[in-house]
Parts: sequence; structure tokens; C-alpha cells
Amino acid sequence: MAAMSPEELARKLVAGLLAFPVTHFTDSLAFDEEPYREHVEWLIGFKPAGLFAAGGAGEFFSLTLEEFSSVVSAAVGQARQRVPVVAGCGYGTAMAKQFARAAEVAGADGLLLLPPYLLNPDPAGLVAHVEAVCASTKLGVIFYNRDNAVLSEAALEQLCGRAPNLVGFKDGCGDADLMARICARFRGRLACICGLPTAETFALSYFEMGADTYSSGIFNFLPGFAMDFYHAARRGDGELVAKLLREFVEPYVEIRNRRRGYAVSIIKAGMRVVGRAAGPVRAPLTDLDAAEMEALARLVAGRT
Repeated sequence: MAAMSPEELARKLVAGLLAFPVTHFTDSLAFDEEPYREHVEWLIGFKPAGLFAAGGAGEFFSLTLEEFSSVVSAAVGQARQRVPVVAGCGYGTAMAKQFARAAEVAGADGLLLLPPYLLNPDPAGLVAHVEAVCASTKLGVIFYNRDNAVLSEAALEQLCGRAPNLVGFKDGCGDADLMARICARFRGRLACICGLPTAETFALSYFEMGADTYSSGIFNFLPGFAMDFYHAARRGDGELVAKLLREFVEPYVEIRNRRRGYAVSIIKAGMRVVGRAAGPVRAPLTDLDAAEMEALARLVAGRT
């Protein structure tokens, strides 16, 4: 079955909360497909609007092209077209094209284009990179605006004219003024997504500035809580959002901020806490230590 059109992908993604499943590894750090498929099935039961396989939370940066293909194929096979599957994509332009092609072959419905490796390119070079990746695939592409890959409004305008399959803009840099202007100018042409780490912290303000939705790492281990939070933020229930932030999200972020890379590590730690272990993270990430695990377990205990 052919992947959905870029326009259909965008319509589906803005309809609800987005889930970014982790990638399961064995103790020897090999991809562990069976529990990964079980996890995807469990998440689908909570009705996310989209699944992002082998993305940032899925440790895309640590996967070989062959492993990437296996992860995306497993997600697509388990989803069985019940929910769109968007695959990570990145590195330099030539490699990003290879990952884009592998995602197509695996049956993905779209791509999340992560920042290119190492370099801080000139805006014209970044535009050329995004345009080249979009031209290499029929899939809908979502640009991840963060770190060394931040697009201005003018650059995004150019890309919208040149790359019709660029259908999403996911903000991970937290420039509220820029995001507000982009939502005002491009919403409808692009799915506008909040992609900051632990996006629940910013969900209400991003909705107020015009964002369509956000992605949740917490969804991996507390999907019921994540959906409750999403619906509260979506309807503008500031009192409930503040309560959930105070009682869970803010203490969670405090643990997350103790070490670099914990935005991913703490998600896998949360899965261990709730009895749905996904294995360790791969280097250069590190897992939470025993004291941090204990603090997270106490926090999660009040939500399970």
C-alpha cells in the first residue's frame, strides 16, 4: 500500500498528540524488535495522532542505516495503517537522502528532518540541504528547527515555494517570537509543532501562539497522563495545566536537567519504572544513576 500523501499526513498529525517511541535495545545494545512492536501496539491503544519512529527519542543518531530500516519497518508493520508513521532522517545531505529512501522502502508515511551533522551552515546552505532532501522523496517532510538548523521566516518562505512536500515545522529552539510569527504566517501550509524537550512545559503557551500540536516523550511510559495533559492544554484549562506541571512535569524536568542527554535517558528510565523496560541507551548517552532512578520512581508512583 502506498504511503499517504504529504497533505494527508499533515492533516492527520495536527489532529492530536504526537508520540515518539523509544527504540528498544537488548543488554548487548542490539535492536530488540519484539518488545518494540509490543510497545508500539500499546501506544496506539491510547490514540496518538502520529508515531515518530527512530526519531530523537528513538536514538536515531546511534542507528546504522540497516538498523534504522529495521526499526521503521517494525513500526510500520505493527501500526498497520492505524496511525501515520514518520521516520527520522538526518546527517549530511547525501546520507539524509539514503535515510529518506530507506524510510520509503520501509513504508513510512513521512520524514522528520533532523539537523545536519556538526556544521553550522549559512542559511542558504541550510535551505539547499532541506530542498535537496525534500526533492529526493515523495514523502511528506517535517523540518526540525533546532540546534545548528534554525530557519528564518524568509528561508521557510523559500522552501514552501520550492518544496511542496515540506508539510511541517517542528520547533525545538524555543524562540517564542519566531514561532509566533511562523504560526501566524504558515499555519495551514505547514503543521506547526512544538518539539521542545518535555514539551508539556510549553504546551499551553505554544497553543496560544498558534501551534497545532506537540510531541510528548512522557507518552512512552505514562500515555494516559500525557493524553489528559494534552486535552487540558488543548482546551485552554490553565488551572489544570498548572496543577499537572507543578505536581509532575516540573519535578520530572528537574531530574532530566541533572545531566546532558537525559531528555532521552529519562524516558527509558520511566519505562523501566512502570515495568515496560526498553533496555539501556547507547553511548554517548548515559542512563540515570540509582538515586535518580529512585527519585523518578517516587514521582511516577503517584501517576500509575
